[in-house]
Amino acid sequence: MVQLSKRISERAVSVWRIHAFIRLAIFFLGYSLISFFLWRFGDLKWLVLLLAVLYLIHFSLSVVFWPRWRWQRWRYDIREKEMEVECGVWTRRRTLIPMSRVQHVDFRQGPLLKKYQLASVVIFTAATVHEIPALDEQEAEQLCHIISTFAKVDDRDV
Repeated sequence: MVQLSKRISERAVSVWRIHAFIRLAIFFLGYSLISFFLWRFGDLKWLVLLLAVLYLIHFSLSVVFWPRWRWQRWRYDIREKEMEVECGVWTRRRTLIPMSRVQHVDFRQGPLLKKYQLASVVIFTAATVHEIPALDEQEAEQLCHIISTFAKVDDRDV
């Protein structure tokens, strides 16, 4: 029985940090606008300072800690009859996907993933979509081929 059990690429941490930084930079624009009006036209200077502290906490969790925690908990396991995907920081989620349910597999790579030579594998079933993010490009291509091969083998067995 062929079996692959792996973690995603550690470069995922960098990609997720950049993504969080961009998202929080946009959020910062809204925060700045609200803070300006509270500071200028209201007597709520304490609220502006409280929001600043909360923003810094959110920033440090989202950019510094969360990507590393997320990477440490990502696992996937590909077997001939099923695949297992495990993720989650606060609550762990383990999903078992029978190969007989796989309809097709996609290779996805946005500009940020491309810069870091990473790609995601997206597995479509009749019920939902599952993603294995931030794999090395070659590994993602190989995984797409393996999953599609195993899914075809299961179709012939049914």
